[in-house]
Amino acid sequence: MIAEPDGPEDRLRRFATIWSRAVFPVTSTSLTRPEFEEQLLPLARRLSEVLLAHGFDADEARQVGAALIDAHCTDPEALTRSLDCVDAYLALYCGADGPQDELRMRSSRIQHAMAAGFAQALRERTLAEQEAIAQAALRAQGVVAQALHASEARFRAVFEGAAIGVGIADLEGNILQVNGALLRMFGGSEQAVRGRNVREWTHPEDAPQTWRLYEELVRGEREHYHVEKAFNRSDGTVLWTNLTVSLLRDADGEPQYQLALMEDTTERRLLNLRLRYEATHDALTGLPNRTLFFERLEKALSAGEGQRFGLCYLDLDGFKTINDSLGHSAGDRLLVEVADRLQSCATAPGEMVARLGGDEFVALTTGPDTQREVDDLADRIMNALVTPISIDGRALMVRGSIGIVEGPAGERTPAEVLRSADITMYRAKSAGGNRSELADPEADARAITRHGLTTALPAALDRNEFFIEYQPLVHLGDGSVRGAEALVRWLHPQHGVLGPDRFIPLAEHTGLIVPLGRWVLEESIRQAREWRERYGDDTAAGPLRINVNLSPCQLTHPGLVQDTVEILERTGVAPEALCLEVTESALIGADDDLLKPLRRLAEMGVDIALDDFGTGYSNLANLRRLPVSILKLDRSFTQSMQQFPADPVDLKIVEGIVSLAHSLDLAVTVEGVETGAQAEQLRILGCDTAQGWYYARPGPPERLHDLALVDATG
Repeated sequence: MIAEPDGPEDRLRRFATIWSRAVFPVTSTSLTRPEFEEQLLPLARRLSEVLLAHGFDADEARQVGAALIDAHCTDPEALTRSLDCVDAYLALYCGADGPQDELRMRSSRIQHAMAAGFAQALRERTLAEQEAIAQAALRAQGVVAQALHASEARFRAVFEGAAIGVGIADLEGNILQVNGALLRMFGGSEQAVRGRNVREWTHPEDAPQTWRLYEELVRGEREHYHVEKAFNRSDGTVLWTNLTVSLLRDADGEPQYQLALMEDTTERRLLNLRLRYEATHDALTGLPNRTLFFERLEKALSAGEGQRFGLCYLDLDGFKTINDSLGHSAGDRLLVEVADRLQSCATAPGEMVARLGGDEFVALTTGPDTQREVDDLADRIMNALVTPISIDGRALMVRGSIGIVEGPAGERTPAEVLRSADITMYRAKSAGGNRSELADPEADARAITRHGLTTALPAALDRNEFFIEYQPLVHLGDGSVRGAEALVRWLHPQHGVLGPDRFIPLAEHTGLIVPLGRWVLEESIRQAREWRERYGDDTAAGPLRINVNLSPCQLTHPGLVQDTVEILERTGVAPEALCLEVTESALIGADDDLLKPLRRLAEMGVDIALDDFGTGYSNLANLRRLPVSILKLDRSFTQSMQQFPADPVDLKIVEGIVSLAHSLDLAVTVEGVETGAQAEQLRILGCDTAQGWYYARPGPPERLHDLALVDATG
């Protein structure tokens, strides 16, 4: 048994050993196999560094491919074997500790760069040989009269010994001489080459300028030209070459012959096609990947006037659950089956299906009538997913959400189209999934704005873009101002003043609500201290209190109690001057661990208000175990009281809630009071305090100063 390498250098040397054993038999070198291995070891180390580098250095990999030519590995088989070794063993031995999928992708790019470097170096070497042959031919022509025999011998040696194909023809195109290398390129039969006319070798894939350049050369208008050209062999196969044709003149400068030099590039072309396929197709499903899809989408969007495009962006619903429960192998087989079904949905001209990654697929259709075609394509995709997929004996139901984007070519970039499709797909998913949605520019704009606000939130807090407005809390009995609720606002540089409904959900989603909430708490308590320092106990009902909202994320943060205590102590404000408002929905089903911080704050003297009461469908019996001292009745219960007479059912409901709250020693605050009749009705029903536009809209702290001063002076 052979022990596996136990260190990076050992693994690197093992890779070099495997590489040398594969390539040595097809290499023209005087070195022994161990000496050849030592020559490959530095190249292996360079490949390892490219594989593991932070950024991909294609030039370094190309230099390794070129170095194979310097090591006399000029046989195309040597390149093939080298690439096979890199594909099979480079990531295994030189990147064993890294993510294999990423390393395999990097390895594929290394192979492509090595092939390019190898081809470039081989071409430069071949061109050098070509130049030598051409020079020899010209020298031979120039001294024909003086030393015909000697020059003919030298030319024949170069002509027959060259590794590239060489042929000479007259100006009419009749082939006069060819060397052995050219005969081997065409299958080894002299009859297939000698005596033919070059004009017979047309091919459907000839470039448009190929024969124009040829005619210019035989007329003496150019000295040489270089093209890539295909030839049909007698056995039906295709020979691809790099073809250089030069004009040979006589002693008087008149055109006399044409000299053709051919380099066989068939294997290299097939290799490039294979690498191109691997680079543009998904390894798991065989579908076009993101790279090829963007090429096709960019082409579709740059089509001429009158052309349109339609795109379906599909994301499977619940695929993560399948991966987590059945394993990634089952998930991969599911993706392969989904890919096959999707491929069968896009068979018409101008249609394609691609896999972007994970469980995300796209289908593209192009043409003048994609408005109807893209809807049909989306329906076919949804229908293709209806039939369950059998994996390991389990019938799995597969559903998907599709975002559809359709429009004229030339108006949007590929990135903009895909972003719109992605946003629309998530809109379909948030609506319950298993459906398709058509892109809506307004919905896209809202989603983009939400994303922009999300990314700008952290910097906004650092730049002090947030400020607080205060809405007074008024006692319904005597009309005195008892305090105010702190309401945070965002002064956005582009969008102006934003209310909390625009950014608080985003802050909760990103976790920024904790530092933002701490800032609001500290600023509000500092304002309460300023009110006390300015007015003392001169207001009608004593010191003004401050109400601060707590989000569910703040409730679960372990530093809530400590932060509150530190802020109160630092500002010198008594706990009784603070009321923390918690929404009813945040406390539905709350366990003792969640309630423990609130109980500690309540024991200190901080009031806890149950905000939006009546919207959470909570059990009223739970009120007894919650550490709350105030119920804030949601405005939905009192909207009917804005008109007279009020709905008697609403009156009974509010009366019952107030009676229940008072029996539990809880005060009742009402939100959304907008009319005097509404305020009077709530006073009669026994509500304690109220807030709303009837009294004052949220505003700067100075406005509350004025209201409090009016109460104090009568």
